[in-house]
Amino acid sequence: MSSALGDVDKSTENPGGSPSSPSADGLKAGLKNRHLSMIAIGGVIGAGLFVGSASGIAAAGPGILLSYALVGAMVVFVMRMLGEMAAADPSSGSFSAYADRALGRWAGFSIGWLYWFFWVVVLAVEATAGARILEGWVPAVPQWGWALIVMVVLTATNLVSVGSYGEFEFWFAGIKVVAIAAFIVLGALAVFGVLPGSDHPAVGLSNLTGHGGFLPHGPGAILTGILMVVFSFMGSEIVTLAAGESEDPRRAVTQATNSVIWRIGVFYLGSILVVVTLLRWDDPAIVAKGSYVAALDSIGIPHAGQIMNVIVLTAVLSCLNSGLYTASRMAFSLGRRGDAPRAFARTVRGGVPQTAILASVVFGFVAVGFNYLWPKTVFQFLLNSSGAVALFVWLVICCSQLRMRKIILREAPEKLVVRMWLYPYLTWATIAMITFVLGYMLTDGSDGGGRIQVLLSVLVAALVVGIALVRTRLGAGRSGEQEPHEVEASAEV
Repeated sequence: MSSALGDVDKSTENPGGSPSSPSADGLKAGLKNRHLSMIAIGGVIGAGLFVGSASGIAAAGPGILLSYALVGAMVVFVMRMLGEMAAADPSSGSFSAYADRALGRWAGFSIGWLYWFFWVVVLAVEATAGARILEGWVPAVPQWGWALIVMVVLTATNLVSVGSYGEFEFWFAGIKVVAIAAFIVLGALAVFGVLPGSDHPAVGLSNLTGHGGFLPHGPGAILTGILMVVFSFMGSEIVTLAAGESEDPRRAVTQATNSVIWRIGVFYLGSILVVVTLLRWDDPAIVAKGSYVAALDSIGIPHAGQIMNVIVLTAVLSCLNSGLYTASRMAFSLGRRGDAPRAFARTVRGGVPQTAILASVVFGFVAVGFNYLWPKTVFQFLLNSSGAVALFVWLVICCSQLRMRKIILREAPEKLVVRMWLYPYLTWATIAMITFVLGYMLTDGSDGGGRIQVLLSVLVAALVVGIALVRTRLGAGRSGEQEPHEVEASAEV
């Protein structure tokens, strides 16, 4: 009997294929290398970086850099593990498919549906955030109208072809990358007083150690900062889902995995370093205006607020675009494995999983409705119950990699082109880091938000896992597309 890994990989690999070449799972390789490259680069830059960094700086001072560095290191390790598995077996289901094979069907079902749920809620959050900005520019259109317009436009984009998604994301991500790069260059010049036309005094590195020191609130503030910044990193894994629809999946995953260190280092640590070096960490403008707007204002950039609104709107649209894509591909993969309605696994002309996209959008619209009708009750519950899913996903990736490494070495060692460093010790260390963050969230005494998120997320996760175990016990069958060797591979482990 042929190996499970080898057979499944043949179905998804399409090296050098044309953009219209189908992968064997029904999707088409419509993403070009430039699309994947920009998705990989821009995927780590979410709206949370622009909007949420101010509260982190206020809580930890310059020490927020250590919070970003620790979370960044954790994400780098997780991405390395995911890259190892995805390079060996590119799949539209990514970590859900690997959990299915490595940990059991219940794990793939559970994390797949939780991840889908997470992105459906994100669609509502980002649609509302984008609508607020657009309403400020064109108040004649109500906020709910803008949310509807944004959702409809991006849904249409995703329904046309995967290439349309890739093209939109290429430009969205490109704007974010250029904006961050320009911010870092201009800010660095201003720090040393050599920015032409700016009257900002040269401050050097004095703001990093002055005004109470590097850790004005003590070392414990680093952990508080971690809770505030950890969720702004969600989205790094999208490139591994998209790789299955690229011209050369294995090459795309390998490049994305190898570049994640400098991407996080430059875009997150680099830009935050500029902010806390350029301004005093306790400058009231950081919280009042936002960290990036305050920094731009301080060096005399005119209309800084509107410039940042454009950039934030771009980040929001990018997140919406990718969220819809990601949710639909996860639903497609679940359908293909028999863990969702079989209609989700059907593709139309152009290789687009139309039913999976529309189903995700419908629930996204429902969540948007909840946000407007019951923002403090129903929608707040949805937010809190999906809040810790990012950490659950990372934890499952780590546990899956521990077992998938052995499967790959046994069945197709030549496909182990990306390797997790210091396996298994660094994998276990990452599991410990993620578990610690979850545990620390339970002790969050600031407003209890972290504790509520973990408890409600665990409650929803337990419900989904319970459903998965019942389905497994009842012997719910796979869809007809699944190969027998996939069941055997799961059973072997």
